[in-house]
Amino acid sequence: MVTFSFFLDDAILPMGFFSSLSADHLQRYFRIIQEGIAVRHHCDLLKWLQGEVQHYLPHEIMVAVWGDFGAESTYYDIVSALPGVRTAYSEPAALSPLLRELYNRWVELGRMPVATRMSELGMSDLGMSDLDMSELCMGESCMLRTGRGLQCSFGKALQGMHSSLLHGISDKRGQHDCLYVIFSSQEGFNNSTLNAMEVLLPYLDNALRRVAPLPHPCRTPLLSAPAGGEDFGLSERETEIMGWVRKGKTNAEIGSILCISSYTVKNHLHQIFRKLDVYNRMQAVSKIERRASHG
Repeated sequence: MVTFSFFLDDAILPMGFFSSLSADHLQRYFRIIQEGIAVRHHCDLLKWLQGEVQHYLPHEIMVAVWGDFGAESTYYDIVSALPGVRTAYSEPAALSPLLRELYNRWVELGRMPVATRMSELGMSDLGMSDLDMSELCMGESCMLRTGRGLQCSFGKALQGMHSSLLHGISDKRGQHDCLYVIFSSQEGFNNSTLNAMEVLLPYLDNALRRVAPLPHPCRTPLLSAPAGGEDFGLSERETEIMGWVRKGKTNAEIGSILCISSYTVKNHLHQIFRKLDVYNRMQAVSKIERRASHG
């Protein structure tokens, strides 16, 4: 039988939590931790989060934000398998207020895991039963309103999420905190999910720190529809690939960024060339940029 201890900051999680787990659950936790320790690249991180981690932390989107929240000097990364939901295509001006609001809420609630349900009528807190609902709704309405203001793929995807879970780690040496927020399409999180967030957070934080953040290029519109409403008929994935082609990335580099094979990238490019009626990457980029300039 595998035995091990989990630490978070200066405290050990209650052993009653682990004694209640079956041998299968303990083995799964151990596998998740081993795989998290092996993360070295963005592709590894995405595969890890989309693997057995989903059994305990089901989600479609994870946002990590770190830095000096007091001075509003922060950075973030978006990790998701959803097409187009990427750091490079996000809107910092609209997303930053949302992230600051979430961070402030985490601090106000004692830096504990906070689970909320998102809906058209507002969200109800799952982690703090004695929380004043009027105060909660004020913060949540800001969160929902900010989400609606995002015109990027992340903002659109956020409207399909029903639940969120956030927790963070305070860096006692660097004096900066790191907040992790997961968004899920499922209706809510229970106490076992909150416990799992406590257990896995140090390993999530450790895995992310091994991966260099992707650069945040200028957010110029990719393949925005022209005034007449005509477009090239590219899918979200094809649009995403052409965005990286325009930045000079090779098939292998694009595959690494999107966690797909270079062969799959090549197949997408063949489809793109057919839709654009061109024969190579240079012609495709030229045609798209001409359309963008006319738009």
